[in-house]
Amino acid sequence: MADGRKALEPGDINALMAAVAERQDVDAYQLLYKHFVPKVRAYMSKIGSDRAFADEMAQEAMLTVWRKARLFDPGRGQASTWIYTIARNVRIDALRRGPRPTFDPNDPAFVPEDELGADVAFERQQDADRLRVAMASLKPDEIKTLRLSFFEDMAHPAIAAALDIPIGTVKSRIRNACLKLRAILKDA
Repeated sequence: MADGRKALEPGDINALMAAVAERQDVDAYQLLYKHFVPKVRAYMSKIGSDRAFADEMAQEAMLTVWRKARLFDPGRGQASTWIYTIARNVRIDALRRGPRPTFDPNDPAFVPEDELGADVAFERQQDADRLRVAMASLKPDEIKTLRLSFFEDMAHPAIAAALDIPIGTVKSRIRNACLKLRAILKDA
C-alpha cells in the first residue's frame, strides 16, 4: 500500500471481517474501510456512476458493512465478495428510489451574493460607527434592553423576566432609547 502498510490478503480480510462481526472491532473496521472504500468507489464508477454518486454509494456500502457485519458467514464465501455484494445492492436500492435531484447551478439559493462595492461597505461601516457612538450616550439600562431586544432577538416578556422589571418598563426603555438614537443620528 502507498502509506507503507502491506496490502491485505484474502485471509487477512476474512479475519478482520470476523473481528468486526464478533466484537465490533473498530480498528479492524478501519483497516477494512481504508482498503475497500477506494475499491468500491472505483467499482461504482466502473458500472456507470458519476464521482459524487460513487463516493456516496461507497460510504453507504461501508456503513452497511459495519451494521450488518454479524451476518457475514466466512463458510459461505470471502469477505471481499460479501462487501461487493452489499455495494451492488446499495446501488440497486439507490436506483430504485429514483433519480437523484438535479440542481440548477443558477438557482438563487446556490449563487453566492455579490460582494458589496467598496463605497457601500464604507458607508455601512460609517453607519455602524455612528450607531456605536450614539449608543454610548444612552443609559446602561437602555443599552441592555436594546441589546436584548434587537441583538439577541428576545421578546418583551422575556426581557422583562430576564431583567426582573415590568413589561411596561421594557417598552418605555426601548421607546425612549430609540427616540434618543433617532435624534442623535439625525444630527450626525
